[in-house]
Amino acid sequence: MRLGDLERAVMNELWARPGGGVLARDLTEALPSQPAVTTVLTILDRLVRKGLVTREREGRAHRYYALHSKEAHVAETMNEALATADDRESALTHFLGAVSPDDVAALRRILESAPDPDVA
Repeated sequence: MRLGDLERAVMNELWARPGGGVLARDLTEALPSQPAVTTVLTILDRLVRKGLVTREREGRAHRYYALHSKEAHVAETMNEALATADDRESALTHFLGAVSPDDVAALRRILESAPDPDVA
């Protein structure tokens, strides 16, 4: 799921505060662009509808929490992008050609430790 710039900035703030959640007015102060609270509330509402954020009533306000880690979101985004490829193997080949040698080594380690899908 692609995020707009402000959505991404809000999510980055939420991911930086695992478990604690945050109020919209606190997000407004933490964001570099310092948008209006109403703008942040609109973004948070969109993120709730997209299934990325949840909220809990706290007095007259809501406290917002990321539903998944940043790493889980990145993995989902990568899967969604891969699903749109007509030739998945070619897309993966291009991806591997664009990542660093350290990332290739990490992928090798992950694949070596992954269970064999052909073994029941």
